[in-house]
Amino acid sequence: MTAHDPPASCKVVLAGSIAKSLQLEVGEGLAKMKRKPLLVGFLANKDPAARLYADWTHKTCEENGFQFSLREVDREDLEGHILAANEDEKVDGIIVYYPIFNSRQDQYLQQLIEVGKDVEGLSHRYVFNMYQNIRFLDEHKLQKSILPCTPLAIVKILEYLKVYNTILPYGNRLFGHSITVVNRSEVVGRPLAALLANDGASVYSVDVTGVQEYTRGEGIKKIRHDVIDKDGWTLEDCVPLSDVVISGVPGEDFKFPTQLLKKGAICINFSTEKNFGPEVKDKASIYVPAVGKVTIIVLLRNLLRIVENLKPLSSR
Repeated sequence: MTAHDPPASCKVVLAGSIAKSLQLEVGEGLAKMKRKPLLVGFLANKDPAARLYADWTHKTCEENGFQFSLREVDREDLEGHILAANEDEKVDGIIVYYPIFNSRQDQYLQQLIEVGKDVEGLSHRYVFNMYQNIRFLDEHKLQKSILPCTPLAIVKILEYLKVYNTILPYGNRLFGHSITVVNRSEVVGRPLAALLANDGASVYSVDVTGVQEYTRGEGIKKIRHDVIDKDGWTLEDCVPLSDVVISGVPGEDFKFPTQLLKKGAICINFSTEKNFGPEVKDKASIYVPAVGKVTIIVLLRNLLRIVENLKPLSSR
């Protein structure tokens, strides 16, 4: 690029840069602890993505002053190991690297983890609170509910990018934004759509079955989001309306049709594959190619929050 060339129209923002601001928050929280919290991870599969996530967790814990113990177990024995960790007073948080059985049995395992040690926010109480837009565990609003790591990481990325309007009241700060989320998995896509809609956005949730709109209605007057089937809609209908597009389709065959993007849209990829081709930079104003490093820091943030939630209310 020469002095006479115009500046690039698209800013590529890396997850590591975003994670640094959250690392400061986590470091300050850890400094207030009397001991280093212990996170236990269970790996019971041969999935390379799960192994990579476990390795990232270990590395990030070490770099940020947390204890981490990775326990590799046979999947048939995992249930007993989770129950033992629930009872172990030295264990502060538990994470399981899914998939294990790739069936409803995985959902059963998610519910086995003690609520007070569930750093992934997958226990029924946390999931119920998330969808109902209940943000605290207690009537005094001192104990925050735990949110799933990757959806919360994407929320933190949008906050970093100033998509959240801090002039508006907390809980309404996405009002006026239209967002498309391509993925409706129970782990990331659907929770993410719910979180963004509960914060005031109009969210178009897209998967192979079609498009749904998540919204708190006209003037965001409803307490929690509704889900509306958009019969006959496709990406061609919702993407041109969206100022933020978030994609997380697994598999290398899917490529997002960037010609549909609104000029200046913000694009975020949370798939392990590259959903967006290089041409995304011709339409997007900001592009975040991956979210993994933010997800790991959010995991540690959740661990601190769990430890904090266990303190007696009188000591706060």
